[in-house]
Amino acid sequence: MKNLAILGSTGSIGVNALKIVGMFPDRFKVKALTAATRIELLAKQIRRFEPDVAVVIDEFHALKLKDLLGSDQETLVLHGNQGYEIAAAWESVDQVLAAMVGAAGLLPTLAAIEAGKDIALANKETLVMAGDIVMKKIAEKGVRLLPVDSEHSAIFQSISGNRGADVEKIFLTASGGPFLKKPGNEFPAIEPREALNHPNWQMGRKISIDSATLMNKGLEIIEAKHLFNISEEKIEVVIHPQSIVHSMVGYKDGAVIAQLGVPDMKGAIAYALSHPERLDIGQPMPDFVHISTLTFEQPDRERFPCLGLAQLACKTGKTLPAVLNAANEMAVQGFLDGRLGFVDIPRVIECTMGNHILFENPTLADILQSDAWARETAAMLIREKMN
Repeated sequence: MKNLAILGSTGSIGVNALKIVGMFPDRFKVKALTAATRIELLAKQIRRFEPDVAVVIDEFHALKLKDLLGSDQETLVLHGNQGYEIAAAWESVDQVLAAMVGAAGLLPTLAAIEAGKDIALANKETLVMAGDIVMKKIAEKGVRLLPVDSEHSAIFQSISGNRGADVEKIFLTASGGPFLKKPGNEFPAIEPREALNHPNWQMGRKISIDSATLMNKGLEIIEAKHLFNISEEKIEVVIHPQSIVHSMVGYKDGAVIAQLGVPDMKGAIAYALSHPERLDIGQPMPDFVHISTLTFEQPDRERFPCLGLAQLACKTGKTLPAVLNAANEMAVQGFLDGRLGFVDIPRVIECTMGNHILFENPTLADILQSDAWARETAAMLIREKMN
């Protein structure tokens, strides 16, 4: 029996993880659940899985959750950043699924590592912001870090059984999002509902917008660099509209190993939770005869400048990836709220990055300070765009 903490249980990753847990009650026990504000769904999850502890964003939502649960519910309800870290480090937990959205996942994930928990990582921002610090702490504590992103899970599976020294290139595949063939002159009129309509994947709102701008792929470059200890020059993004090849690894003898599957996150989640075993989760294999053709092309960096901004941050390192991430989170929310246009997202990010003074050899405090500065700067730029 593996005891789990699921950080971000009401998001798409968390919901799918709990579906898998529900399929294998003899293998998994949920000890901790966390969410932000979706307390109705969290209450249902608590009644179903009876965790020891549940955490929400603030006291107001904690009180509402307690009211929903009633006096007969034994789950301890906490709130705020301290609560998230307590849940991540809960004594009886064996593995933490880090699926919180954005920078909010960094400190709880570090708390889990410090407590000696294995990590199933869906929160890419943890490595984007503080990859060097996180990977050093992983090594110090001797815990396992298993990727949940479909692309990084694919790379992990394609590297398994091979020597890291033989890896020549990583090919990160990208669907291209909903605007792959849309002319650039039509981008200023793009509305949030269009950007949220991904052609292949069912994802949360923030990651759906990141997919539409290709920022998601840029963040994945930074994540892959740290996960697999490989230079950014050896990571190539290729557009693959069918979303069947989840990523590939090229070796110095010319061989390329790929992991394929239908575009559904449950496969990657299940593999991270059960590794090295594979669970029978009823997932279909791709219908190759029906698919007929798998195509690949280069990304259009003119129409999707976020990819280049992320690559610049990856190459520069220091505190620039944290600034990139924070500015992107602010700009994406501004777009979703109707305060920014789609084409303004990369403009806000680029301007924020351009005004940042880098910290050399940053500490965690430096990274958090840069994150806060970037949010303030991006917020100011967004206000200026509105005036």
